[in-house]
Amino acid sequence: MSVNKVILVGHAGKDPEVRYLDKNVAVANFTLATTERAFTMQNGTQVPERTEWHNIVAWRGLAELSEKYIRKGSQLYIEGKIQTRSWEKDGIKRYTTEIYADTIQLLGKKAESNDAINTVATPTETNLAPPHAEDDLPF
Repeated sequence: MSVNKVILVGHAGKDPEVRYLDKNVAVANFTLATTERAFTMQNGTQVPERTEWHNIVAWRGLAELSEKYIRKGSQLYIEGKIQTRSWEKDGIKRYTTEIYADTIQLLGKKAESNDAINTVATPTETNLAPPHAEDDLPF
């Protein structure tokens, strides 16, 4: 058995970039910052604040939700899975790791989220699963 599940709470690093593909299928891309607070260890060593940036991909209804309500700085709760893809550019193979969102929940104050506080969208509720086959596993 294996599990590929990610849960993130952070702030959007930019407004989502939304594209519409064939048959009006929406896909949104944006970054999410998660930050670990700075702290001081018992021996006096200071550990600085550390921010990790995540590339988020949302499909269909989640992409449309992103386009309407998510703005740079919005606090978000995201559940999804990690997916790595590769491509070749100028003879060099490149890789990127992305979080494919299954659930997005807007957190924070009403003013921050355009009156969409606690708006939740999940693929199981609204048939929003990404359009990729499950049979392209690498093993």
